[in-house]
Amino acid sequence: MSKIGVPFARLRTQDGRHLFTVKRPVDNEMACLEHETVVADREQMHGALVTMGFTPTVQIVKRRRTGRWGEVSLCLDAVEGLGTFVEVEALIGTEESGRAAQERLDGLVRSLGVTVTRITDTYDSLLRSTAAAG
Repeated sequence: MSKIGVPFARLRTQDGRHLFTVKRPVDNEMACLEHETVVADREQMHGALVTMGFTPTVQIVKRRRTGRWGEVSLCLDAVEGLGTFVEVEALIGTEESGRAAQERLDGLVRSLGVTVTRITDTYDSLLRSTAAAG
């Protein structure tokens, strides 16, 4: 089932701060329009999401280190049950598609001369696939 156009919500706790994000995939499941804000009470926000009809699906537990490479955001993620990933992101305007930006970012990473495997699934999809296979 395609995730394109289907909004989803995320509650993330990081360094004692609770972030609420709504994302809507546009070009593919990794290219999303996002709206994010800090919330004071995680449990109340969770309850509000459930009341609005959102259903908890998967919990992603990871350790993350972040950095910048010019205009690019870099994240080194150690994801429980999956392994270690480098996530490369850039904010884009309406003049560039998500797919084009992803190709550009892939080229930047490959320009470093290191061997990489590009993953086009999100962590939640990878975790579901791993659980189904195991």
